Amino acid sequence: MSNELLTIDPVDLQFPFELKKQISCSLYLGNKTDNYVAFKVKTTNPKKYCVRPNTGVVHPRSSSEVLVTMQAQKEAPADLQCKDKFLLQCVIASPGATPKDVTHEMFSKEAGHRVEETKLRVVYVAPPRPPSPVREGSEEGSSPRASVSDNGNASDFTAAPRFSADRVDAQDNSSEARALVTKLTEEKNSAVQLNNRLQQELDQLRRESKRSKSGGIPFMYVLLVGLIGLILGYIMKRT
Repeated sequence: MSNELLTIDPVDLQFPFELKKQISCSLYLGNKTDNYVAFKVKTTNPKKYCVRPNTGVVHPRSSSEVLVTMQAQKEAPADLQCKDKFLLQCVIASPGATPKDVTHEMFSKEAGHRVEETKLRVVYVAPPRPPSPVREGSEEGSSPRASVSDNGNASDFTAAPRFSADRVDAQDNSSEARALVTKLTEEKNSAVQLNNRLQQELDQLRRESKRSKSGGIPFMYVLLVGLIGLILGYIMKRT
């Protein structure tokens, strides 16, 4: 809505009504003249609303913003209907005027001032709904829903197979397992060769012991053979 001095947007002050919550609404005033225009905002329910600024000056060919704040309400009106109204008064001010120069007498019609008035309604609207959460598949193995592109329909697309990534992981795990088995096999073969070599030396020591006067196998060799057996058994369990 517009008058000869100011363009007013919006003509209805819309508040997304919510209980126990302070809500604000912006009012934009555009000066379409080459004069300084003073304005004043009034309301039928001053205890319910706070207007900042409630008076001011709009420079030539410029605009100003007025913030209207509704205090938190404890009860909702029936059918979200509101009877509150605002009155915007504007008048031509002296060149270079500032908000401090705005007085009550400037808006007095009895004093001969040409005052333009615009009535604004208060409208309650439903608060915006939060975005709906994205639904997840009901089953773990279900395929994701295909998206609709700007140039096609959902039926033009096919979801990629889910198991492709699992197959790559399985191949990697198989390679690691084969490498581990190869390493353990090599260790086992080395241990077997070492055991065979020690067994041969032990047999030779036995033959020499029979010819010696001591007539027995040294205790250290017996202990060494037992230790080797334990190591070999541990390696066999790992493979």
